[in-house]
Amino acid sequence: MTQLEELLVGWIPRQRWFAGKGVPIEKVMVEAEHTVVTGETGLRLLVVNVGQRDCTSRYQVLLGLRPEGTLRSELSHAVIGVCELPGRGLPCTVYDAAHDSELMSRLLEHIAEGAGDGSLRSCPIPGTVVRTGLRSLVLTGEQSNTSVIYGEDYVLKIFRRLWPGYNPDLELNAALAGSPFVSPPHGWIETDLSDQGRPVPTTLAMLQEYLRTATDGWVLAATSVRDLYAEPATPPGAAGGDFAGEAERLGAATAAVHQDLARQLPTDVLSRHALRELARSMNDRLRRAAEEVPQLKPYTGALGSAFSAFAEVDEPLPVQRVHGDYHLGQVVRTDTGWVLLDFEGEPAAPIGERQRLSSPLRDVAGMLRSFDYAARYQLIGNAYEDELAPVARAWARRNREAFCAGYAFGGGVDPEKHQVMLRAFEYDKAVYEVMYESRNRPSWLRIPLDSIAALAV
Repeated sequence: MTQLEELLVGWIPRQRWFAGKGVPIEKVMVEAEHTVVTGETGLRLLVVNVGQRDCTSRYQVLLGLRPEGTLRSELSHAVIGVCELPGRGLPCTVYDAAHDSELMSRLLEHIAEGAGDGSLRSCPIPGTVVRTGLRSLVLTGEQSNTSVIYGEDYVLKIFRRLWPGYNPDLELNAALAGSPFVSPPHGWIETDLSDQGRPVPTTLAMLQEYLRTATDGWVLAATSVRDLYAEPATPPGAAGGDFAGEAERLGAATAAVHQDLARQLPTDVLSRHALRELARSMNDRLRRAAEEVPQLKPYTGALGSAFSAFAEVDEPLPVQRVHGDYHLGQVVRTDTGWVLLDFEGEPAAPIGERQRLSSPLRDVAGMLRSFDYAARYQLIGNAYEDELAPVARAWARRNREAFCAGYAFGGGVDPEKHQVMLRAFEYDKAVYEVMYESRNRPSWLRIPLDSIAALAV
């Protein structure tokens, strides 16, 4: 390995966006290197192969370069290390350039100008004028990617884990152009990655409008729950922070987006055989989860029965492109209404898998699970948990019903008339959550387990 690759072996596992935590890195290799800014202060976009046990994954690293000893103190937290690079002469400090406003400003210019050398291409949306000269700031809290805010105008989402192909976040936002329920894209950066020996155009980053007046849906819902917990004797509908109206409007917005996706992109209907295969995959996930998390075993009978009933549904199951990872953290409330974000699906899955057609009810189920999370997570460690648990259930039930009513009113399939399908998708999501929480947030494991216990009565 080169000096840089050896530094990356130690730096990559400490990043929030690294998906392979807990498994040692055996090797790092720079597959491709694209120079955006030359000179003493440089910017390179790297495609890096990270080898772990029985697995190799690709990641994007934005590499800033400055002569050793010249890095500004406010960038010290972004340092990767000091090394010698070919063509640089003296040793230089390398660091995560996403935190360097000067270099991110140059990257914005790269997009605005549609610059590129063939191997790295910046692609502004036709007819779009991108303002430059804006200061940047990295958003905190993201786990899978890195988002950089430019003034109050744009957000650049930098995709960290790379799979060959156009990222669904770009693909679906472009298909939904003109919809009031999405943030319009202004451009993107792409390169070619090899996939089975052939070059495939692959999205590295996407520039969108920044919704500066937006409030995160999870924050709004959690505030509503907190207000209700302050008055536990008050019915959810009478509490000052009642969220049901917003939940209903969110349901209608979700239905409108689903309808637009069905108009713009391919649709299909699952055959009986495909439906049974989908049910089998749900049962397989349940089996693996029960082996990994013994607390799930008491409920495998009820869950398996729901998946078996799903396999025997004797009605068409329309499928289309959907959000794929839908929850309250993927929506924001602006002055004019709800906006849906992050259409990339599950970042740990290959792009081809995320592009598969699915039932819109999968997104509905994801949001219903999110309401349960918003209601229950504040009970963890709460001294009044026994008193507040019924309040949490009442809040979740009221908002689940409001969302489903809004979804049906907005033109989506009526969830109440497709309970067998919806239940299967919701159980499947809860099983996934059990595995996720067991591996990443053990203190939250009780949230999906408690939900499964209530759902499986």
